Amino acid sequence: MMEYAGRGGWIEVVSGVMFSGKSEELLRRVRRATLARKHVQVFKSHLDERYGGLQVVSTHDGGQIRSEPVSTSVELMARVRPDTEVLAVDEVQFLDQGIVEVANALADRGVRVILAGTDMDFRGCPFGPMAALLAVAEKVDKLQAICVRCGQLATRNQRLIDGQPAPAEGPTIQVGGLESYEARCRACHEVPSAGRAQLGIPGVP
Repeated sequence: MMEYAGRGGWIEVVSGVMFSGKSEELLRRVRRATLARKHVQVFKSHLDERYGGLQVVSTHDGGQIRSEPVSTSVELMARVRPDTEVLAVDEVQFLDQGIVEVANALADRGVRVILAGTDMDFRGCPFGPMAALLAVAEKVDKLQAICVRCGQLATRNQRLIDGQPAPAEGPTIQVGGLESYEARCRACHEVPSAGRAQLGIPGVP
């Protein structure tokens, strides 16, 4: 895959379902930038302590790279060094909406911004700032996993509680791995509730 050949700075978003390889792709791009002798900074949400803790971005297959944990977009912007040429953020869906303004500001000043995150929550709705980030990005890659039920392309995150589909009324943010989530296709995705109409979907009983 060739890197985006824009002039100055730009925004890249790697999105998709859990277990689709988003963090692996972010690490690949960071390593290429490092080999190119770019000044790189890597951040991740402080909410994600899986697979190695807060000081690293980790992949499900064991890959790791050092990172700085942040709680807000304001904190992230304050930590960006003046000489940073490439900035990467993993699990960006956990950050606040201000990350959109931060990403645009950094791109405007010449920084290549690489963002990786889950685009939909367990209900199948846009997750945090992801919809806006996808809209403003120059380059978007949406990755899929394999549905554990039928083997088709998985585009949804199935949250589980004791092996059963979690109800729609649960909290949007619940960090977990294989014990709490599965990758599923649209047909196999289950979100039990009193009615899908509660999610604000018109025309659905």
